[in-house]
Order: sequence, then C-alpha cells, then structure tokens
Amino acid sequence: MKIMIASDIHGSAYYCKMMIEAYEREQADKLLLLGDILYHGPRNDLPKDYNPKQVIEMLNDMKESILCVRGNCDTEVDQMVLKFPIMADYCILYIEEQMIFATHGHNFNEENLPPLHKGDILLHGHTHVPKCVDKEEYIYMNPGSVSIPKENSSNGYMIIENNEFIWKDFEGRIYNQY
Repeated sequence: MKIMIASDIHGSAYYCKMMIEAYEREQADKLLLLGDILYHGPRNDLPKDYNPKQVIEMLNDMKESILCVRGNCDTEVDQMVLKFPIMADYCILYIEEQMIFATHGHNFNEENLPPLHKGDILLHGHTHVPKCVDKEEYIYMNPGSVSIPKENSSNGYMIIENNEFIWKDFEGRIYNQY
C-alpha cells in the first residue's frame, strides 16, 4: 500500500490543489492528513489563496481516500462541513512489525511521547518543519507543511511505500529518504 502524508494545509486552496495533484501523480492508495486543514491559526500569516470553502470542496470530493487526525486549529465546526472524520487525536498504522503513531503534534510530541516501543515511529506535523531523526528508542518523522513551511523548508509531503519513507516537494523532487 502506498500512503501519502501531508499536514498543515491551513485553508490554502492553492497548495491544497497542488497536494491533490501530487496525490494523483503518486497514485497513492490513501492520503493521511495530520491536521490543521481549514484555519490558518492566530500565529500564522494567511497562506496563499486562503479559501477554506474551496479546500472543503476539494477534500470532500476525495473523502473515500482520506485518513485524518485533528490539529490544534481543527474544531467541531470544521467536522460539520468535512465529509470524512477529522476529530481523532491520533491513528496507529503498522508496517509489518513497526508501529507508526500518527498525530498532529500539539498533544503528543517529543516532549510528551505516546507509548512507543523501540523502533516505533512518532509521526506528526504541527511544527511545519520536515524531519527524520532516528532516536535511541524511537524514530521521529514530520512531513513539513503543505502551505506554510518554516525554517527554509519546501512546501511538500511524504510517501510511505515498501517500508521506505520519502519526503518530496510539490515538483516531485525528493529531498529526504529513510
């Protein structure tokens, strides 16, 4: 199974469209969104082409393909307009024996770890910074941000396929692999 992972759309119709085009180009089986879908939050500037209503329409059109966890900017009112579940604090995926604990990152993160076994993956967005850090007890991964990248990173996403994790920008350039 091929899974595309993206986080922090923050209501940008421009980057949501780019994300969906990348999803189609990748021919992924599922799209895992790590929260902060519609609202930009009080600490962020408005992203390019901020249009939450258009983002709602684009994502609802592909609702069968989306898995999602709740971000700190996602609320019950967002769930009322989105046709796929967004209110879970985390989801757990397995690649063979390795657990992936996927969450947004505002509750569970490196300072507040969920229950993990040695070699498990903590996967979250929230910081808008792509990361892959092999810690002694776990692996921390972050796909970065779809619309508001930070620390000189690119707008982008991750792919999981055949036990390989690949970070890409929206032009399809690979900039990290694990």
